[in-house]
Amino acid sequence: MRNKITLLLLTQKGYEVLKALIADVPDVIHSVISAADPTVVKDFHDDIKKLCDHSGITFSNRTGLRTIDTEYAMAISWRWLIDARSTSLIVLHDSLLPKCRGFNPLVTALINGDDRIGVTAFYANDEYDRGDVIAQAETRVTYPMPIQKAIELATENYKGLALRIAKAIANGDRPSSYKQDEKQATYSLWRDEEDYAIDWHLSSDSIRRFIDAVGFPYKGASTTMDGRKMRILSAEAVDDVAIVNRSPGKLIFFQHGKPVIVCGNGLLRINEIIDDQTKSSLLPLPRLRVRFK
Repeated sequence: MRNKITLLLLTQKGYEVLKALIADVPDVIHSVISAADPTVVKDFHDDIKKLCDHSGITFSNRTGLRTIDTEYAMAISWRWLIDARSTSLIVLHDSLLPKCRGFNPLVTALINGDDRIGVTAFYANDEYDRGDVIAQAETRVTYPMPIQKAIELATENYKGLALRIAKAIANGDRPSSYKQDEKQATYSLWRDEEDYAIDWHLSSDSIRRFIDAVGFPYKGASTTMDGRKMRILSAEAVDDVAIVNRSPGKLIFFQHGKPVIVCGNGLLRINEIIDDQTKSSLLPLPRLRVRFK
């Protein structure tokens, strides 16, 4: 089906792009496919479905996905393989390719303290994230930078790129592209529950960035105390003191009623910490002799 796009959408970014396309070039949308994602607190699956229902757009779940029969498909935040043999699949990726190919590159960029985040639209091929680049958009960032704020910044880039591509397709034009520079390629690995764990041997600044990078809509940075898993949702680096027997993970003192934890370099004040199971606050901590692992 020419001059039409099948959209494969997840997360806030997919939802906001769908809203932008409906407002500007609704006729280019053929249908929308989405899925529930248990790895995040809010996946926007229901929001996407409701928006499609309200706008009269055909919606289907990933489990019912068959062959895509439109000339183009566009995937945003999609986590599964797509059979794109009969279509030109355009993927919007959370990095400035060829940097950070792979998984959750926005999280990786924030953990690493990158000074810019970006989005790349490219044609998918048989090797993930190696396809020809259609266009890119970037935003400068400063820290602290919570992941939710970074997502909102990235979403504006997503909307701009998606609209530009959709308008070209609606006009019967195939978006032009160029090859990636393989010499500049880097990769970001997938993450699972183990990767939420805080490494207290890192610096307090690094740990603060990590906590901010895996916060809502993700589950939050984890640590354990007495074998009990906890999620640290908010923290900030504070001035270090001279510790003659430094032991990362130990509580050294309280500041404004909040526990201050020794890091490999620096100190970190925990402003918000919850039980992983009950989601209830664990502040104030019951004692001074606390060791996080």
